[in-house]
Amino acid sequence: MFQSALFQLVLVKLRGFLREPEAVFWIFVFPLLLALALGVAFRAKAPDVLPIGVERGPGADWIVQAISATPGLEARPIDGDQAAADLRAGRIALVVVAGEPWVYWYDPSRPDARLAALAVDDALQRAAGRGDVHAISTREMTDKGSRYIDFLIPGLLGMNLMGTGMWGIGFYLVQARAGRLLRRFVATPMRRSDFLLAQILGRLLFLFIEVGVLVVFARVVFDVPLRGSIFAFVVASLLGAVTFAGLGLLVASRSRTIEGVAGLMNFVMMPMWIGSGTFFSVSRFPEAVQPVLQALPLTAVNDALRAVMLEGASLAQISGELGIAGVWAIVSFALALKLFRWT
Repeated sequence: MFQSALFQLVLVKLRGFLREPEAVFWIFVFPLLLALALGVAFRAKAPDVLPIGVERGPGADWIVQAISATPGLEARPIDGDQAAADLRAGRIALVVVAGEPWVYWYDPSRPDARLAALAVDDALQRAAGRGDVHAISTREMTDKGSRYIDFLIPGLLGMNLMGTGMWGIGFYLVQARAGRLLRRFVATPMRRSDFLLAQILGRLLFLFIEVGVLVVFARVVFDVPLRGSIFAFVVASLLGAVTFAGLGLLVASRSRTIEGVAGLMNFVMMPMWIGSGTFFSVSRFPEAVQPVLQALPLTAVNDALRAVMLEGASLAQISGELGIAGVWAIVSFALALKLFRWT
């Protein structure tokens, strides 16, 4: 076995990877830095205080006091000319002009300004004597699995599987083709399928370290849950890695230059970077494009990983996502096997 062509090819793949410190950084270090930065930026914290300006004039002092007495709002008197400048610069969310009626001056395209208008109007109406028809209470969602960092980590895992699978395999094949290394393989009894399969197997050998490091980091630093079974999580990760390795083989099957394969890689990966729910939900896109986005391999992998990690889903419950990824893996490898050329 240890003398087989497939084993030796996998060994060559591993040695080539370990000799590239840049690849090691992007696979193991970069996801941790990205998770740390975004996790800190979107950490759980008290809501920001909205700064409100009140244009100086009759009745302005009463408005300042009424607004400032409301949690989450901070009002200060301001001159008219300065109010316009502060609004343009975003230093205040809204300006209240005293009079009959009160005037709320703000940019409706800014979400914080619309929120400020609602909060300020509620504060002033209450201070003027308005009563509530119904009593209410609030309940905050702070459970593990509901935070942004919980949503982010599975997306980063999927993105990393895609990036390392496609770039790692695609760049190696093009470099070997440009350096005439692949041409030498033609004279050997090696089968094309063995060579391409070795690229995928070599990629999978690093999968457990690559995924494990990020999952353990997220668990220790941010307490991100893994509610599903380890087996279901491993299957989803393995299938994702195989899928993107197959896509990497396909994209690089005929490319001869680094510039050429880089352009093709970006062309294939860009829609998934944007539309596969790595950093925000796919539901933000219009209904018309949802069928296309749901059919993307990264969307399927991200959804499967999130379902296992955050909802405790079983293999049966993510079978649809695994089916989509599996189809991409089979089709891309079959096409790569047919289209691949040594020179």
